[in-house]
Amino acid sequence: MKTALPSAILNADLVSQVSPFWYTLKDQKTVRDLYTPANPSVPMCIPLQSMQAAGFKIIPTITDNTDVDPKTGAVSQMTLSNLIADPVSRANVVNTILTLVTKNGFDGIDLDFENFAFVDPISSWPTTQTRWVRFVSDLSTALHAQGKILSITTPPLFDPSTGKKGYYVYAWSQISNFIDQLHIMAYDYSTTSPGPIGPLQWTTSGVTYALSVIPASKIYIGIPGYGRDWVTKVIGTCPSLPINYTKAVAPGVLSTVVMHNVASLAATYGATPIYNQTFSESSFTYQKIYNGTTANGSLTTCTAYRTVWYQDAQSFTSRANLVSKFHLGGLSEWTFGMEDPAAFQAIRAVALAIAPDSVAANLTVDAPNISFGTPTHVVGSFTLPDKTPAVGLPVHLQTQVGGGQWVTVQDGVTGTDGTYSATLQLGGSTNIRMFTDPSWQRLEGDTPTVAIAVSPILTWSLAASMKAGVAYSITTQVLPAIAGVPLTLNNGATTVTDASGKATFIVSNSTTGFVPYQVSIAADQQFAAVQTQFATVWVR
Repeated sequence: MKTALPSAILNADLVSQVSPFWYTLKDQKTVRDLYTPANPSVPMCIPLQSMQAAGFKIIPTITDNTDVDPKTGAVSQMTLSNLIADPVSRANVVNTILTLVTKNGFDGIDLDFENFAFVDPISSWPTTQTRWVRFVSDLSTALHAQGKILSITTPPLFDPSTGKKGYYVYAWSQISNFIDQLHIMAYDYSTTSPGPIGPLQWTTSGVTYALSVIPASKIYIGIPGYGRDWVTKVIGTCPSLPINYTKAVAPGVLSTVVMHNVASLAATYGATPIYNQTFSESSFTYQKIYNGTTANGSLTTCTAYRTVWYQDAQSFTSRANLVSKFHLGGLSEWTFGMEDPAAFQAIRAVALAIAPDSVAANLTVDAPNISFGTPTHVVGSFTLPDKTPAVGLPVHLQTQVGGGQWVTVQDGVTGTDGTYSATLQLGGSTNIRMFTDPSWQRLEGDTPTVAIAVSPILTWSLAASMKAGVAYSITTQVLPAIAGVPLTLNNGATTVTDASGKATFIVSNSTTGFVPYQVSIAADQQFAAVQTQFATVWVR
């Protein structure tokens, strides 16, 4: 956490989520906390608060370190496979993971279950694959019911038709609909002999197959912040004291070197890294001398010939370009804090180059005030930053009545002039807006909200003249015909409409002369105010 967390926060503009490597599944009802024993003086809530404050989604990684022999550290074969084969224990595993996520308020969980691939025999994969798919389906259902994310991290798979299936036990095609994210571990290609960590073509092949079975937006390319340093040859006898190099410095032995230390390592031994265009990785060789004594105290020395392979800023650029080319979800680094700052800057440069265009959006209407039953024409206009029309964008027209929910009433596509128009028949005062769908090329375009005030239609009938002291009726009709609409006469009298939208005032004047009358309806959430014109009646 001392190196990974500061790196993530420093580059928060590039980071949408983090997967702390904090948990392992011990058995069907137990998740072991790896964080607390390693950080006894720093409660987990402290880094969590820092990550949440940076705006990251927290999707911890959980491994399947089940049934470990306390003496040897070995993991028994088929343990987890058998757990998820049994319906009861599978349900327990699902509930255990779900409880971990919900209890801690995490945004989801990332499964890095590698024992299937690296501990269980390959001959067990067909059996385990069926169990795995059922387990992922059950866990997906449980997590999605709580609005949580299910992420899967696996080694690469490849198109079976090529003869290179890869780690097919993970069944990408069968779990595609259940998962939200797939993180491909595009590293550790070379482990037994010197070579690239994750050559570009190998990485591309895994991504290409993933694209054939999983939506691009779910796919993330794993990139290594580390390199490998192999011993290729040893001349002399390596010392056993003060440090025992007899086994550590031997042909085939490898060690890890973090990216941000590679340059100083090369400089220390006068080596010149060479970038391999095919692999999109760099390498160099150097010699290191080890001095000391043998077990019997005799002076001794040995020279180790070593080869280093690693990914650098250029390597990260090429992987980021794959994200751009295939419109993937993004990159995943193992792990934060290992990289050279230049590598993140390289990713940032690609990200800025492929950043989607903003969309300027505007909405116009025929008139902001209309009478009930009058159609209104609305036009949404969408343009790109260079003022050219945003053509062919999916657009949605929404309305809102009385402060309620926004409701989509029409879907369409912008025309060659970047506009989308519609004619609406509104049943009352309505807020209107349009927006376009976001994509890799375009951000969402949202128009301002436009309020259209709809007035009811109010008609009335009254006598042209009245006889003093005699009662007369003033009848009104309101459309739409709604019962209970309050009406007010200018002399202060009130009434309400009946189910047919009609209402009647009874008036009587005791003196002769000219008397003005007007009927009005006050505004409410559904309609704007409306009133009749004044009518002057002769009282004789």
